Amino acid sequence: MDLSTFDPDQLRPDNGLLAKRLLPWTTLNAPFEGAWCVVRPGTASTRHAHHEYEIFIAVSGEAVLESEGERAAFAAGDVAYFPPGTDHRVVNDGAADFEMYGIWWDADMTGAFTARHEQNHERDAQEER
Repeated sequence: MDLSTFDPDQLRPDNGLLAKRLLPWTTLNAPFEGAWCVVRPGTASTRHAHHEYEIFIAVSGEAVLESEGERAAFAAGDVAYFPPGTDHRVVNDGAADFEMYGIWWDADMTGAFTARHEQNHERDAQEER
């Protein structure tokens, strides 16, 4: 087991909110990237769109998602999906922090994961010989 503990002092500004990115993490080989995100009361993330697929997993608090001209309540336990090119932002009009985890991926990340996986598998097989 390799445990990455959360330290709120590691949160940094990212797309208009505070975030702690999943990578770099030396021992982790994943076909995706992610970030723990905090949207402070009275703030919002930057509206943006990108080429990656993305999901948001609401962890605590309540917020509003804005995407493609629609607004939807977003609360702990909810999961939202954004296809590539879909504009989105998270708005926290409440009095408490809103916390979520964002995960994004694309074909390049998947290809890099596969290459690293095969390289590690080959190295492990050689060490067993």
